[in-house]
Amino acid sequence: MPIGRVTQVVDCRESMGMGKGGGIAQRGTISESRYPDVIVVGMSPGRRHVTKPVCDITSALRREGVEFSVSTLVLNTGSGLPSDSGRVAGAVLGAYFGLTEKEIQQIENHKVAILHHGNVRSHVVQKVRFILEHVNIPAIVVSQAPVDYEDLAKEGVKTAYVLPPPDKVKTKGTVMAIISGVTRGQTPTRENLADVIRAVMKVMKNNKNKR
Repeated sequence: MPIGRVTQVVDCRESMGMGKGGGIAQRGTISESRYPDVIVVGMSPGRRHVTKPVCDITSALRREGVEFSVSTLVLNTGSGLPSDSGRVAGAVLGAYFGLTEKEIQQIENHKVAILHHGNVRSHVVQKVRFILEHVNIPAIVVSQAPVDYEDLAKEGVKTAYVLPPPDKVKTKGTVMAIISGVTRGQTPTRENLADVIRAVMKVMKNNKNKR
């Protein structure tokens, strides 16, 4: 797909789309990039989930010069809660969030992960905790529900600003930034997108300085 003077090649899905409103992203799909730097992890497809705001964030990052480096992963089982969450308010029976070995590998191939998990605070916290238990990567959390670093640290998630007690740490990865107020199923505001871009650029710069 030619864009100005730059050509981007994006493999958008592994299988057929889901019809009207879901043709861009299918369950278990990754749109791969030439140089894997940033991955945007979205929930399983559904009326309220993809393609917005996940594709808007991906497109905005590419427009800001993160060319050839942004991938989008739509999880195969991205709805519900992890099975090890116990009894959490808002849990839906029969719906379990999880990761396949292939998805873990796909996320680990990148330098920064943007995690988008919707509008239930307890779900967002548990999903972030589960992903970062399996993947050692700096992460940016994007959600509709307000979530703070204390919420995450209480569940054993390492963050850049609040850490769990040493004996309570559960995650390999670390949450570097949180952007709340991003409504699922709708185009994010310019302010939301600017916040995401700034957070990504900051993490990328820090990674570069460490090398």
